[in-house]
Amino acid sequence: GGDQVVALAHTTPARGVVLTPVTNFAVRDRGHGTLSAVNSSVGVWRKLEAIRARPQVALAYHTRKHGFTDRPELVLVQGRATVLPPDPDLPRTMGEQWDRYGGDTDFGRPMEWLQRAWLRRSVVEIAVERVVVWPDLAGRGEPEAHGAPLPSAPPSQSEPRNGTAPRVDHHRAARRARRLPHVLLGWVGADGLPMVAPVEVGEARADGIELTGPLPPGGRRAGLCAHDFARFTYGQEQRRHTGWLADGVYAPHTATGYRLPESRLLFHLAGGVMTRRGIRGAPAHLREP
Repeated sequence: GGDQVVALAHTTPARGVVLTPVTNFAVRDRGHGTLSAVNSSVGVWRKLEAIRARPQVALAYHTRKHGFTDRPELVLVQGRATVLPPDPDLPRTMGEQWDRYGGDTDFGRPMEWLQRAWLRRSVVEIAVERVVVWPDLAGRGEPEAHGAPLPSAPPSQSEPRNGTAPRVDHHRAARRARRLPHVLLGWVGADGLPMVAPVEVGEARADGIELTGPLPPGGRRAGLCAHDFARFTYGQEQRRHTGWLADGVYAPHTATGYRLPESRLLFHLAGGVMTRRGIRGAPAHLREP
């Protein structure tokens, strides 16, 4: 509950994984075994609809930066998600809990209009099936599983129809990832739930980027995410990929990302503009009546 940011992992139709750093709001119900720590603006509705269609998700608690604890463990929470109906003003509904992790919501009148779509948010509620704990943030040592037992290593997947070679500039991707402090790899476990592990980025060679860390054996689709963030995520950088992992070499097939300088004003300006633009194509059940 003390981390500022967690990594949300969800699966793709081809049994790959997409990793997205998100603010952690530390909301949990121990009695019901649910975790409602993350939420999303309906302006980025494609992520919400992807989770609704394939609810197997995981949250990786992988960094203490700007957090409220210095505990050393790496924690992975796995389960099945339900996207709750949107709240038209979730930050103010959450009150002090939002202020503690997400910053204040006193935008002023002009910004309030721009923020309307950003404020309309859906909570992702996870019915927890397993909590996996490693002794340190690098994922070293034997993990301890609470809840469902850890499955064996997943079998290799069939290679993509268009081949496994890199499809984007992987030399550039490697350079960008190496300069960011938090780098994670995600893949689908044998039970269909996402696995996430911290990795180190090595050299780029002809067939992909060398990675080291607690990697799965064989070949499979995988997501790679490198990121950094300021307090309340008012400044951040993300570099995200989907691609193919084989024997410690990662070939990125897609690339998305951005860099936002540390500025509360710029953060909310960008969030307001992007979510107002995005909500135009959102399904009816996410848009305002």
